[in-house]
This record gives sequence, structure tokens and C-alpha cells, in this order.
Amino acid sequence: MNPVEKGYKKVNGIQLYYEIYGSGKPLVLIHGGGSSILFDFKEVIERLDDQFQLIGIDLQNHGRSEHRDIPETFEQDAHDVVALLAELNIDRASFWGFSNGGNTVMQIAYRYPEIVDNLVVASAFYKKSGMMDGFFEAMQEATLESMPEPLKINFLNLNPDFSKLENLFDKDSKRMQTFEDWDDEVLQAIKAPTLFISGDKDVMKPEHTIAMWHLVKEAQVMILPGVHGAYMMADFAGYVNKNLVDFTTKEVETFLKKQ
Repeated sequence: MNPVEKGYKKVNGIQLYYEIYGSGKPLVLIHGGGSSILFDFKEVIERLDDQFQLIGIDLQNHGRSEHRDIPETFEQDAHDVVALLAELNIDRASFWGFSNGGNTVMQIAYRYPEIVDNLVVASAFYKKSGMMDGFFEAMQEATLESMPEPLKINFLNLNPDFSKLENLFDKDSKRMQTFEDWDDEVLQAIKAPTLFISGDKDVMKPEHTIAMWHLVKEAQVMILPGVHGAYMMADFAGYVNKNLVDFTTKEVETFLKKQ
């Protein structure tokens, strides 16, 4: 599994890293908090690179991309992704965002509807009450030691600078600590065909995913067995539920191709 293209583009003042796999209609892959392209999307890319042009992006402060001395926001990440796609001469695409990346792709669909064909929103949220009980209270106490070890190892493998890992954790945790609920209007304004996915033991409550589904006209929803992301990637122990990931990617492929 080798990218057909990879590199950096200067976007909104920083160098953002991207990788492109396969060919066909563009599908942009946006990773979650503390993560990177292949940590979240390796299994997806292996299954779909013969069906789509897959464009993975390391967001600001993450993976191989540069960092900014400003707070992280989902809105800024949305601006960055759209600007990078313009640098790649991509006018329209579908988007698959996981976890915080799901929040980012919803902001893209809200702010830049003209570039969005379809949307896959995986394990995302739009109100604090939608997360499992105690999540935001725990975020207030979070320290670098509490960051999952596989995410730390992944970051340092890509970017062996401990101060940048500290910066990543600081920016990511502050984004969650200061998160303010979105108005329903953000989701109601989404016009692109949208598929919501989450796990039945996810960090957001299944009923929150259902509530989001109700807000987006013509949306579809899929609640799958397992914890956060287990339906599309390895868990923190490195285990991949291949049958479940096969099912998820096939359903996403069907959804994207029938629109």
C-alpha cells in the first residue's frame, strides 16, 4: 500500500502534509484528535484504494504537519482542508471524517457546501450532552500521561520531537475543554447526502448519533457493535475486527456510489 503522491502544501501559513492513494472520484479522509492519516484510515485505504482517489490529510499540529500557536478549532481545520484541496486542484469531493475529524467534515459541509458531494461522519458529536457521562469532566483533568500510549508512539514515529507531542496534547485537550455546543442549524444546513456511523459502545451515545441523523435531511445512519472506531480501524491493542471493517467499508462504498 503505497501512496501515488505525498508531500506538503503551504496552507493558511503552515505546511500541511497529505497522501493520495488510488484513483477515481476523490474521497477525503480526516483523522481524529491526536491521530494521523494511517493510524485511523489504514484499513479503509487498504480496502478502498481501488475504488476512489483517497486523500488523507494530517491536520494542524498532527502527524507530519506543522503547528500553530493559536487554539485549535474545528472551523480552522475545515478552512485548512478546503484550502489544501484547492492547492491540489480538487473542486469537489466526498469526505469521511472520524471522531474529531467527523466534526471537521460537518463544518466543511456547513461552510463550503459547494465542494461537498457526500459526507461520512463517523463517531462525531455536536453537543457536550451527546458524549458518554463524565467525558468532559475527565477532559478538564487530562494530562499527557492520560493520552493513549499508541497515539503517543504513532506521533513520535512520524515526528520525533517531544515538545511537538506536548503541543499536540495541549491544543487537542484545550479544544475539548473549551468546546461549546453547536446550534442545530449547523446540521440542518447540511445539504449533502450524509451517512452517520458510530459504535454501540462509542464515546458518544448512540442516541446522540440518531439525533444528528434526524437533523440532516435525507441522511442515513449505521450503529455498529463495538467501541470507538472499532468498525473501521485497529483498537489500541492492535486488534482488527476484519469482518466488521469489511462490512463498514462495503456499506460506505455503496453509500458513496449510489448518490
